[in-house]
Amino acid sequence: MGRAFEYRKARKFKRWANMAKTFTKIGREIAIAVREGGPDPDYNPRLRLAIQNAKTANMPKANVENAIKRASSRDAETYQEIAYEGYAPHGVAVIVETTTDNTNRTVASMRLIFSKNGGNLSTSGSVDYMFSRKGTFKIAAEGVDVEELELELIDYGLEETALDEDQLLLYTGFEDFGAMQKALEEREIEVQEAGLIRIPTHTKTLADQEAEEVIRLIEVLEDDEDVVNVFHNMDMSE
Repeated sequence: MGRAFEYRKARKFKRWANMAKTFTKIGREIAIAVREGGPDPDYNPRLRLAIQNAKTANMPKANVENAIKRASSRDAETYQEIAYEGYAPHGVAVIVETTTDNTNRTVASMRLIFSKNGGNLSTSGSVDYMFSRKGTFKIAAEGVDVEELELELIDYGLEETALDEDQLLLYTGFEDFGAMQKALEEREIEVQEAGLIRIPTHTKTLADQEAEEVIRLIEVLEDDEDVVNVFHNMDMSE
């Protein structure tokens, strides 16, 4: 079924095995959302999305409520969102999105991971231009008239749709993320998961052994507790 399928399958099992880490990362997203827009999800779109993503990850409701309560307290930890850029082995461009309460710890960890796995951490802007930022929303595909939905949402920034098993993926431009979220809420279309992604403008094709070296680096990065997302421009279509 190809390298991409095997990689996605491995990541799925890995996510199940690392549910505690997933909950920690969602908790940080909730903390940032509360800090930016307050603890009431009715008036905080980012918090609504964080809560929905928590449901998708099967995070217990009590955990979500406790995360909001902690984030609302005076002594709440302050997290920053920082993206690191670098190169994996064989010149593959990598962007690592993190949330951290200790930037010194995180940058040292990133530098060590890259260097120990055949890559190198670079400067801001060194690979960002190789990616375009997009918003993505996942909704249930069952019963959806895709053509009709596309016509409804095109004025809110919808760029394309794609089927992924029983889900329909909606892609928007980075700047249209908020408008699309509002449009879906107004139409009472339940969003199963949403977020911002980085899509490479061009990809690199590697031999299997070379690809394994890159995947090894990506997996180590994803295991770091401060890492939220890892994006790269290696071709995964084979």
